[in-house]
Amino acid sequence: MKSGIVLIFSLFLIVFCSCSQQKLQDGDIIFQSSTSQQSKAIEIATNSPYSHCGIVFYENGEAYVYEAVQPVGKRSLEDWIASGVDGKYKIKRLKDKSKLTPEKLKEMRNYSLTHFGKNYDGYFNWSDKEMYCSELVWKIYKVNLDVSLAKPLPLKEFNIDAVEVRKVMQKRYGNQIPYDELMISPAQIFQSPLLEDVE
Repeated sequence: MKSGIVLIFSLFLIVFCSCSQQKLQDGDIIFQSSTSQQSKAIEIATNSPYSHCGIVFYENGEAYVYEAVQPVGKRSLEDWIASGVDGKYKIKRLKDKSKLTPEKLKEMRNYSLTHFGKNYDGYFNWSDKEMYCSELVWKIYKVNLDVSLAKPLPLKEFNIDAVEVRKVMQKRYGNQIPYDELMISPAQIFQSPLLEDVE
């Protein structure tokens, strides 16, 4: 019985993701609530249902999500969707399509590849030594298209007083909390006026 349910769910995911791929394009930004330990704290700190994001690129007709996890790399769209809470996700696309030329999309992809293999940045530093998810997406657009999807903000401007958020920060930083470190969150990118929903 259990194996039958797993099979049905797997078939549903394959069909569902196949339909999803038809509406996706290179450069689309995809959001989800991840199952990581820090996910809830991120969502509370940013007042958002989303704690993780990546950018879509096609390879030989198959959609992949390029993302900053451990390590920075890519996963098939199916795997990426299945890894999120309840398989839910949301897609955004740059409104100004004229910027997403084949040449620029190639540059964006190649730039992404230069970060593959880097460690995930659990301290959310703004340097390129390591990367976290929204930082990677933001820099892909900024470096290659000169598009600033949102304004990076210092940590102190996020909702960091909640108990869950304080616990994570204390565990991660101890008493050296970088209140002035610039950061960019999935929520900021999701709310960018430069993006539109992809239904």
